Amino acid sequence: MSGHRLEPLINPASIAILGASADPSRVGGMPFQLLLQHRFAGPIYPINPKYDEISGVRCYPDIESLPGPVDLIALAVSAKEVVPQLRRAAAKGIRSAVVFASGFAETNEPEGRRLQDEFEACVAEIGIPVAGPNCMGFANLKTHAYTAFASVFRSIEPPREDHSVALITQSGNVCAAVYAAGRKRGAKFSSVINTGNEAGIEFSEYLEYFADQPETRVVGGYVEGLRDGERFRRVAGRLQREGKPLIVLKIGDTDKGAEAAASHTASLAGSQAVYRAVFDDLNVMMADDLSHMADLIHLAGFTRRSAGRRVAILTISGALGALLSDKFVKAGSEVPTLPPEVQAVLRTGIPTYGMVSNPVDLTGNVVNQHGFMRDALAALESCAEVDAIVVYAPGYLLERLSPAMIDAAASSRKLITAIDTLSARNRDELETAGIPVFDDTARAVAALSAFGKWSERARRPGPAPSDGDAAPVPAPWPGLAQAAGQGALDEVEGKRLLAAYGFPVVDERVAATADEAAAAAEDLGWPVVVKVLSADILHKSDCGGVRLDLASEGAVRNAFAEVTAAAARAYPNADLKGVVVQRQEAPGIEVLVGVTRDPVFGPVMTVGLGGIFAEILHDIEHRTLPITRDRAETMLRRLKAFPLLDGARGRPKRDVQALCRAMEALSDAVLANGESIDQIEINPLVVREQGRGVAALDCLVVLRS
Repeated sequence: MSGHRLEPLINPASIAILGASADPSRVGGMPFQLLLQHRFAGPIYPINPKYDEISGVRCYPDIESLPGPVDLIALAVSAKEVVPQLRRAAAKGIRSAVVFASGFAETNEPEGRRLQDEFEACVAEIGIPVAGPNCMGFANLKTHAYTAFASVFRSIEPPREDHSVALITQSGNVCAAVYAAGRKRGAKFSSVINTGNEAGIEFSEYLEYFADQPETRVVGGYVEGLRDGERFRRVAGRLQREGKPLIVLKIGDTDKGAEAAASHTASLAGSQAVYRAVFDDLNVMMADDLSHMADLIHLAGFTRRSAGRRVAILTISGALGALLSDKFVKAGSEVPTLPPEVQAVLRTGIPTYGMVSNPVDLTGNVVNQHGFMRDALAALESCAEVDAIVVYAPGYLLERLSPAMIDAAASSRKLITAIDTLSARNRDELETAGIPVFDDTARAVAALSAFGKWSERARRPGPAPSDGDAAPVPAPWPGLAQAAGQGALDEVEGKRLLAAYGFPVVDERVAATADEAAAAAEDLGWPVVVKVLSADILHKSDCGGVRLDLASEGAVRNAFAEVTAAAARAYPNADLKGVVVQRQEAPGIEVLVGVTRDPVFGPVMTVGLGGIFAEILHDIEHRTLPITRDRAETMLRRLKAFPLLDGARGRPKRDVQALCRAMEALSDAVLANGESIDQIEINPLVVREQGRGVAALDCLVVLRS
């Protein structure tokens, strides 16, 4: 056995079932029958005082009567019986447990929460790995160690060889459905895990276990919510560096979906946008539904072949070529125009009415000259502008083209895929030759586009593991200690915090009286802005606490009186420190940059267009900290609005490098101050013309209590 603590749970050499039944339809009967059906090689110990034996296997009356310690016990008992039985199992020396019972935190009822708290305390005390509760169980398809009460493992044969795919899900039904769909597509599962409520072991620990198994080449996961975001990032980063696909179906895109996920697993509900950003950062393939996940798992078995976003399409139908082109482009792939020399080769076998630029219309003429397919595939194989080749040929046409495709696949570095809507008889032959076959255009495009994106990014170097030589974390800002007990910093304090880490801020003065405000404006130069100053007022404009375009002493004095009076009316208990006077910044591109603390992944930076546009257009990017200048530039270039910063339509280019430096400084400020900061928002941050830098015009800093 390996040294991983989950080894006796996932790869047990002996199994006991408490609550075993002679009825295979019962929770305690199904795993027992699966062990017998698939001939588990190790000892099996059914436990139930009602039986002397089940199916010829001796049955024991209780845990204490077992002949010795075992690796794994499955508990098919009620929720209230779980904790006492776990204690008895640990006392007997049993090394791990799976708990089937529901009725815990997933009920969202006080009694269920109490039972789960008791469960968690027990697991921490006894010190053995315990899966569940509310868990369907596991299936180890290599050793046939079944602790699952799912009939799918009776009706669908496990793979007989390879065993390279691990499946981890937070839903029992999804677990069974993806296994069934994956086996239909030929997936070679090694283990199938349903994590349940994860009161003892969470998703990322299972992921870590399979990352440690050299034979595991693909991992699929269904996620409702993660509990250990940092561990997930660490393990997913390792899989990324090793070139092993991680495929995740994450629900919760809509309010209703998030609500259903929370009620199902009682899990932490991190922002879905943050999940997507983390998955994108770590090159995780995101599945959209169960069939898409099965298709991606299937395609992940072809990683030895090169793929990418740029697709060449060969069809026997011009209409299907146009349809596939539209679908690929909408899915984020490219259908590049082929270079003239490749088109010239294709034209030698394609009539003038057939398109050769991409998509390539082989026309019905290929029926009479199917040997030309070899020339067409060879031309595309040598074409540097193409990453992958997709052939649409239904039924008998695919059968006639198959010899050329199989010959090409034998020497091709590129992924060749077939789409067949009329059930060719030789699909298995094509798959064996390394050519995946789809029977639906939409599923083919969805899977190939996601796989192509993963493949393209997998060829780039992944994030390097920490080697202890990272840049030192700056010291905390002393002003935060002085602000202890406050809920937030006022605007000036917030900017001083940022400035301590190199973040550019505008020149400004604090004024406690109208006279001081007028003097500050004269010193700064006209026009100026006057804003009320208070740590108790987070959104000054909402209460009339801001005045712009002030160009005279009298206007500044009036503004002082107006903003302080408006703030006092709206927030009578606020501690008003007067106003802050700023030189009004010349027009520029306004950007919002901020950091919030995600409940799963910790501090996350957000960047987008400033002002109202960030909320209206939803053109924002997220990344977990730390943010380097390179990561900052990647975030900015992914914005739809980036051309505005890059001088679109003759407009002046903006100082993008200064903006990247500012984002890095903001990341440093948050990390340096540990858990002290809950949220920082700089909105607007003005990005001046290239070479002139950026400036924070406003700053909101919310402290953690």
